[in-house]
Amino acid sequence: MSWHLSDEERRFVMTVRALAQSEFKGRAGRYMDGTFPWENIRALAELGVLGMAVPEEFSGLGLPVFDTALVLEEIAKVCYVTAMAVLGEVGVQTRIIASYAPQAIRARILPAVCRGEAILAICMTEPHAGTDVASYRTNVERRGGALRLNGVKTLISRAPEAAMFVVFTRVEKRPGREGIGCVLVEKGTPGLAVTGTFHTMGGENLHEVRFEDCELPAENLVVEEDGFRRLLTAFNTQRCLNPAISLGLAEGAFEEAVRYAREREAFGRPIGAFQGLRWKLAEMVREIEAARSILYRAAMSANPFPDPLLAALAKVTCNEMAQRVTSEALQVHGGYGFTDDFPVSRLYRGARYGTLGGGTSETLLDLIGKRVLSGFDPVDGILGLGVV
Repeated sequence: MSWHLSDEERRFVMTVRALAQSEFKGRAGRYMDGTFPWENIRALAELGVLGMAVPEEFSGLGLPVFDTALVLEEIAKVCYVTAMAVLGEVGVQTRIIASYAPQAIRARILPAVCRGEAILAICMTEPHAGTDVASYRTNVERRGGALRLNGVKTLISRAPEAAMFVVFTRVEKRPGREGIGCVLVEKGTPGLAVTGTFHTMGGENLHEVRFEDCELPAENLVVEEDGFRRLLTAFNTQRCLNPAISLGLAEGAFEEAVRYAREREAFGRPIGAFQGLRWKLAEMVREIEAARSILYRAAMSANPFPDPLLAALAKVTCNEMAQRVTSEALQVHGGYGFTDDFPVSRLYRGARYGTLGGGTSETLLDLIGKRVLSGFDPVDGILGLGVV
């Protein structure tokens, strides 16, 4: 398979890379206290990055998942917090609105997303249930011609900044996964409150969000029938974009390690001259390139959403790889890597999130295993073209 980029794609990605390297890298440390990276978001809005997932009819670029993954990769090389903020604008919440919301809502919110004026938050995890969607307690009911939403969501990114919340919820208390749908809640809705903050080791803040008798227009229930399947299909996009951030973090840490290995001297020569360290760098780049291949393949399968198996494989592979590579990059730096004065420390901490959000490694490995058992051909085995 060839990952050949068109001239236009290459120019776009390289423009983002130049901005990230020249501006974002130098100020990445200031966002480690939970400060939202507004100046970076505004700069990316001017380039059109925040409109990558928005259809052209709503002022967006309407770019494929593959292009979006490339851009997130470049941002994550220098700033995890900014990459996560951008993920909220180009990820599953934007694509749910673009795919399922009524025309009036799309026309109002999506152009504002492109301009960097409307931050989106997705609300899935609850205090007692994350991956276990069937145990969600948040519920929306019809009351006359309106909706009434009640529940609590936790570990939510961008909640204080959000103009709209995309909320996975039970509909009319229907049990199990089949009872899950999705509602949109706008900032300022009575009964909506951000009630808690968790500061993360990666730098960004996560929040608790409560919905107490939130009255919503009936059209804000954007997914109901066959809701769980439709939402999970859209969520596979997140399982390509989350690992794109992991890949970028690993690449950024690797680049820092190579620079340090060239400059740092021990026993009268650069530490990169020692075979043990060269082998360490070789293993790091081997892992990066292997992970890149499966991620790019998964992202290119999107039409409009990625293949579920490829997305799961890509996420587990990139998430786990990023932890190993950033750890080794920190090791190359010795004691300096353990300080906040070197970027590798931030990249290492950011990489730890990948296996936790968007489906844990354990959950996805179980999903992959079930697919293998159900889809494996006992006679032909696995074809040379891949995918069970």
